[in-house]
Amino acid sequence: MKPSIIYKIFLSLCIFIALLFITGFTVIFSLLMGEILYIPLLVALALSIFLFAVFRLFNLLNSKKARNGLFIAIAVLFMSAGGYLVNHFYNENMDTVSAEVDLEQYQPNMKGSKVASLGRKASLKLPDDDLLILDGATALYPLYSSFVQATYTEREYTLNGSTVRASKTDQAYMDLINGKVDMIFVAGPSESQLKYAKAVGVELERTPIGREAFVFFVHAKNSVEGLTSKQIQDIYSGKVTNWKDVGGKNDKIRAFQRPVDSGSQTAIYKFMGREPLMEAPTDDIVTGMGGVIREVAEYKNYRNAIGYTFRFFSTEMVRNEDIRLLAVDGVFPDKESIRSGEYPVTAEFYAITAGTDNPNAQSFIDWILSEEGQELIEKTGYVPIDN
Repeated sequence: MKPSIIYKIFLSLCIFIALLFITGFTVIFSLLMGEILYIPLLVALALSIFLFAVFRLFNLLNSKKARNGLFIAIAVLFMSAGGYLVNHFYNENMDTVSAEVDLEQYQPNMKGSKVASLGRKASLKLPDDDLLILDGATALYPLYSSFVQATYTEREYTLNGSTVRASKTDQAYMDLINGKVDMIFVAGPSESQLKYAKAVGVELERTPIGREAFVFFVHAKNSVEGLTSKQIQDIYSGKVTNWKDVGGKNDKIRAFQRPVDSGSQTAIYKFMGREPLMEAPTDDIVTGMGGVIREVAEYKNYRNAIGYTFRFFSTEMVRNEDIRLLAVDGVFPDKESIRSGEYPVTAEFYAITAGTDNPNAQSFIDWILSEEGQELIEKTGYVPIDN
C-alpha cells in the first residue's frame, strides 16, 4: 500500500474522530439544555462533512458518478433528519385531549358562570365564619361549585383562594389526608392513596353522592364504534395491538393512559380487574440542566389512538368534536344508560372527609343527599345517587 494512501486513511480517521468529539459534545450539551429537536440535523451535517472530506482526500470528486453518489448520500441524510422534524411538528400540532380546562367559567357567584343553579333559596346556609374548605377533581369542580353557590355566603370564591379549590384528584387526596382541606369531591381512592391514609393514621370517610360513566374514546374517523369490555381489557393489557382484531382497519393501536393516582387512572385499574395493565406510551421530556422526566403521554388524537376519561368531562367540559365515545358491550354511555344501569362501566363519586373538626361537615353532606343537592347533581349533568 502506498504511503500516500495510508496518510489519507489516517487523515480520514482523524477527521472522523474530531467530528465525533465535536458532535458528541454538542449533542450532550443540547440534551442537558433540553434542546433535542435539531440533533438529527446536527448528526446529518457532521456525517456530510465527513463524507465530503473523504471524497476530497481521495480525489473522488473528479468523477461525475462519485459526485452524484455523494450528493445522493448527503440528500438522504438531510431528508431523514427533515423527516424527523416533520414528524415532530406533526405531533406537536396534533389535536390533544388534555385534562386542562378553563375552570374559571364554573366559578360560583360570577356573572355569566356556567355553574348550575337551584333557582331558589337553598334550605341550608352555612355560617360565613365556619365555611368548609373544599377541593376535588377537575371534572367535579362544576358540581361542588354549584353547592358553594347555593349554600355559602354570596361572594367571590376564586380557584386560587383558600376556601374553594380545584387541585385535581391526586393533590386533593393528599391535602385531605394531610388536614389541609375539610372535604373533597372525587372518584374512589387508589390503593396507594388508601395506603398513605392508613400510614398516617387517617380514615377516609366516603359518602357516595352521584354516579358517572367511565368512558373510552377514539378519533372521530375511527371506524370502530363500540367494543366489548373484554376487547378493551385485551387492548390495555397488550394482548390486542391492531384495530383489525376488533373490527377496525389494519393499524396499530395506540392505547394512552393517564398519570398514576388520577381519578381516571384509578378507574382503569379497577376496570382491568385481574388483567395486568400494560406500560403506557411515554414521552421523554428533557428539562433544565439535564433533568429527564419520564411520564405518561398526554392523549394525542391520532387516528389509531384510544383513551379514557369520565363522560361529563368529555361531553360537557372539553367538547372535542374530533373524538367519539365508544359503546361498551353494545351500550352507549349517556345519562339514561347510567341511570338505568345498562352501561356496564359506571362508578360512584364521593364527598370524602378525613376526620374534619368543622361542625358543618355532616349537615353539608346531608344537604347534598337531599332533594336540593341531588337536583344540582342532575342539573350539572351527572346522575343523582338515588336514581
